[in-house]
Amino acid sequence: MHSTPGSTFPLSTAAPPSFKASMAEAAAFPRLVQTVVRNMIEAWPAEVYRESLVEARFLGRKTVFVSDPRLIHELLVTRAAELGREEFLTRSLKPALGEGILTSDGERWKAQRRTAAPVFRHDRVKEFVPAMTGAAAATRARWNARGAEAAPLDLLDEMMRTTFDIIVATMMSDEAGLDVGAFGRAMNAYLDQTRWKMALTLVGAPAWMPHPGYFRAVAAARYLRGTVASAVEQRRLSGRTGTDLLGLMLQARDPEGGAAMSDASLTDNLLTFIAAGHETTAITLAWTLWLLAEHPEVEARVVEEIRAAARTGTGPDLEALAYTRQVIMEVMRLYPPAPLLVRKTVAEISLGATRIPAGRSVHVPVYALHRHARLWSEPGRFDPDRFAPAACAARDRYAYMPFGAGPRICIGMGFAMTECLAILAELLPAFRFGRTGPGRPDARFSVTLRPHGGMRMLVTPRRLH
Repeated sequence: MHSTPGSTFPLSTAAPPSFKASMAEAAAFPRLVQTVVRNMIEAWPAEVYRESLVEARFLGRKTVFVSDPRLIHELLVTRAAELGREEFLTRSLKPALGEGILTSDGERWKAQRRTAAPVFRHDRVKEFVPAMTGAAAATRARWNARGAEAAPLDLLDEMMRTTFDIIVATMMSDEAGLDVGAFGRAMNAYLDQTRWKMALTLVGAPAWMPHPGYFRAVAAARYLRGTVASAVEQRRLSGRTGTDLLGLMLQARDPEGGAAMSDASLTDNLLTFIAAGHETTAITLAWTLWLLAEHPEVEARVVEEIRAAARTGTGPDLEALAYTRQVIMEVMRLYPPAPLLVRKTVAEISLGATRIPAGRSVHVPVYALHRHARLWSEPGRFDPDRFAPAACAARDRYAYMPFGAGPRICIGMGFAMTECLAILAELLPAFRFGRTGPGRPDARFSVTLRPHGGMRMLVTPRRLH
């Protein structure tokens, strides 16, 4: 359904905060920093869940929040060339991820996107399914070895481990010297402190300002970049390509001019794919297992579908898991792994009846969009039938954006969905998942939407009848 433009909220005339005058001024803004570090979503105006467009002062900055599908289309598609990346997000990621697809703009972004896009075609992604299934099977074996009466597991940690195994198997499968455990710990150490970088950037702090986790992050970024740069160099010198993502990227050429990616761009983009793919997929899987435990009738339907799709000796046919796919889509509606899209206008634009000057922050609050009162009936209710074919056809495309939209839509969305299906197909028929308490974990924004404190669940072998 379409929403209609709502009221616009007046801007405050208060001056934005700044850390430039002296460190003493920083004491005036502890709540701003604490809010972002704890959960940026809590600082959004309440109107973003009800109105189409809201202008407000957000953490001291004039910001436009857009929650109307038609306006989102105009912003991210029609006006895409007039938008740039927001500093608070890029500054938090660039030390580790460099100038890859996620953090670059302009011609650099376009060339990298054109070059990498064919690597993520559906037929290419299907070739990675055996590696995905193998990593999930290793998780299944590890859980079976624990016994039926084992203590609860943190499913977020477990899914992080599984998805990281898949990342290594599909992206750098020939790098025998890679310390998977150390690499995974370094990636998590870096991502864990990004909320501090975002908070301090938003209140005007300089990039060099230390914060909790700062020195660990510096060391982690150095290790991550050095490890991947070394893998790229060694693979190029060996003359081997291979069928993993690194091999495919080495062979990729920009369709406009035929240029290959430099080693620096390969390093930046491999790290981007590893960080984005590992984190977001694991979080989606953890939320999925929790919500299925809350809704046993949905879980039973998913398990039945997976078993019906199984083919002797080859595993389930992932293409046949239509309802399981609907479940994942509904989980990503309630808990979008990327809950906020941020842009900055590089030129003055008009959005509907609203004029937005150059240099203004424009946010699409995806978490709020997916729970918007005008777009969803009972938005807080878990209902996979929202994504049945007829319901999807009747809904505005820009009311649901777990992977973004427009030219910068997530390049790995097909990979992520296939990975989720492959892992669930291995684990759900083998185990039951039980909650350890009455309430859901708190969802908190930290680049992604993580369950605060992890996702502790009971995991017991499923008896076959």
